[in-house]
Amino acid sequence: MTTVSEKIDAKLVKELREKSGAPMGDCLKALQESKGDLEEAFVVLRKRGMASAQKKASRTTNEGLVGTYIHAGGKIGVLVELNCESDFVARTPDFQELLKDIAMHIAASDPRYVKPEDVTGADLEREKEIYRAQAATTGKPAPVIERIVEGKMAKFYEEVCLLEQPFIKDQAVSIKELIAQKVAKLGENITVRRFARFKVGAPEWTVAQTKAVEQAAD
Repeated sequence: MTTVSEKIDAKLVKELREKSGAPMGDCLKALQESKGDLEEAFVVLRKRGMASAQKKASRTTNEGLVGTYIHAGGKIGVLVELNCESDFVARTPDFQELLKDIAMHIAASDPRYVKPEDVTGADLEREKEIYRAQAATTGKPAPVIERIVEGKMAKFYEEVCLLEQPFIKDQAVSIKELIAQKVAKLGENITVRRFARFKVGAPEWTVAQTKAVEQAAD
């Protein structure tokens, strides 16, 4: 009997990627949910807005708003810049609701980066070394250890990267998927540019921005 994992090979994932324009990881996830049915997986991506969102991802986002959220009686504060393509969309209730939700999420979840691509090389190597050392104690061969490390790194990204985190109001949806839903509804590319989180009495605060912002500043 053919299992779902056997049906979902790299070729099928690539085909869905070409059909939808969505990231490979999201295509694989959609195929797993649809038990390997390509058309149903495409529907899953469309419902989440991922198919249309990826097609708009290259569009420039120079408009938008800065939102704030104050939590726990003034003990935690967040500033976040959310960008879109036009001032018209920035003024819509849907965009402003998204901005508020993301600011609230940052206050609750304390991410350190916007997306996986923003994680510093030093942080990546440190985490990989820790996971390799942990996996090495199992006595398993090197290729298996590397697969274990890859799995743990995926979890690491989910813990520290805003876009990969499950939305606090709906754990079944990531922040990336939440944004994609609004992209599909509003018809414009939407991106998180940067954010800052402050907590009273904490020795450090979090300030994160995408690499694109850093490159533009150089």
